Amino acid sequence: MRSRDVQRVFDEGHPVHGSRVVVFLAPGTGAVACVAGRKVGNAVTRNRARRILRAAWLEVAPRIGNGHDAVLVAREAIRGAKTQDLVAEMRQLLHGEITHL
Repeated sequence: MRSRDVQRVFDEGHPVHGSRVVVFLAPGTGAVACVAGRKVGNAVTRNRARRILRAAWLEVAPRIGNGHDAVLVAREAIRGAKTQDLVAEMRQLLHGEITHL
């Protein structure tokens, strides 16, 4: 996903806030971007956060469908989390959100 597409999802998308991740959803082609800022930690920690966000999204995405672009933003609390923790959180956050878009 290009930076202008990420900015479009931030501008037009609907944010869903969790303790470890914020999910922005907007109508689109099904693209996804994972973002981790410096508050998350050093480069190794940010890369791990993006990696587990991608892995969790791959498990959750089939329930969402291809009609939405997503930007997943890691929060500070993601440190030490496992993929299954994020899968559970994303399922809880996104339960019923697609119908509201």
